[in-house]
Amino acid sequence: MKTIVLKVNPQHPDPASIARAAAIIRRGGLVAFPTETVYGLGADALNAQAVLGIFHAKERPAHDPLIVHIADPEQLREIAVQIPDVAWTLAQEFWPGPLTLVLYKAPQVPSEVTAGGNTVAVRLPAHPVARALIRQAGTPIAAPSANRFGHVSPTRAEHVLRDLGGRIDLILDGGSTPVGVESTVLSLISSPPVILRPGGVSREALAHCLGPVVLRSEITARNQPALSPGMTLKHYAPSATLRLYAGERATALRAMHRVAEQYLRAGHQVGLLLVDEDVPAFRDLPAVVQNLGSVTDMATVAHRLFAGLRALDEAGVTVILTRDLGTEGLALAIRDRLTRAAAGQVILVDEKTQGDSRR
Repeated sequence: MKTIVLKVNPQHPDPASIARAAAIIRRGGLVAFPTETVYGLGADALNAQAVLGIFHAKERPAHDPLIVHIADPEQLREIAVQIPDVAWTLAQEFWPGPLTLVLYKAPQVPSEVTAGGNTVAVRLPAHPVARALIRQAGTPIAAPSANRFGHVSPTRAEHVLRDLGGRIDLILDGGSTPVGVESTVLSLISSPPVILRPGGVSREALAHCLGPVVLRSEITARNQPALSPGMTLKHYAPSATLRLYAGERATALRAMHRVAEQYLRAGHQVGLLLVDEDVPAFRDLPAVVQNLGSVTDMATVAHRLFAGLRALDEAGVTVILTRDLGTEGLALAIRDRLTRAAAGQVILVDEKTQGDSRR
């Protein structure tokens, strides 16, 4: 299969390109397209065979459910049942946008979409290309991130082509995605609502709208059914080993510097994923640095996260060192992605251990 790449204006996609992509969706094919979070790999959500094509192309395990994307809030009634009033409140506040709601699924939603479960994850994306494609296709679109399973999520079309070229029909190239981390997944099955995956809508914003929300901390082990996409132990992972340090900033930086020196002496090429404020601590080391921006602008840090991980992989580093940035706002989503990229291993540092303790 040859994968076609069509460049489109991200704000005003040309109708001919959208029509071509929509026709592929309708006939059961696979189309990668930009959303405001990352690129998605889309298929007709109501066509079980088309949905299975997503799992085949991504080499994705069947126990990992998909998110269904809609173009209008009223489409939610096609996908979900027993929709609580709070869902409409959230839709009015955060849709279109990076919030996914988990609700009881409607009978016509194939079990392949939901990993055999009785709930379905739904969101209404804000990206004009995504919404135009869903409208033109005339069907909800199931779409995980457009990358091989477990790899770093794609924020540009070339990332998709590198991972899935020859495996999918078409890529709509709308440039770089603006948010850069996936949507927040919020379960409305229980009360209070539960954040299954932190993402583009912060816990604070949800709490302001809803009152108390619970953050689910468990990580789903390999081969276990997931309540939401992106909950497996190792996910969003670069090819290089990622070491995530947590603790007081100065202590964490000293531990990272010491470990980087050890790796360099052993002949490794070391990658550093850093915010602006941390870069000076490593200027004496011949490491490959990817700058995420300032810690005072977490939106930029989130936007650059996956592209930074991919760039370090492309540079050929064997280990990547980075630091936890906390839990406020988008930092919580960044922590989640880095923790999974590190296969759940977080190195806790203090003055005594200097990096020997893990959680």
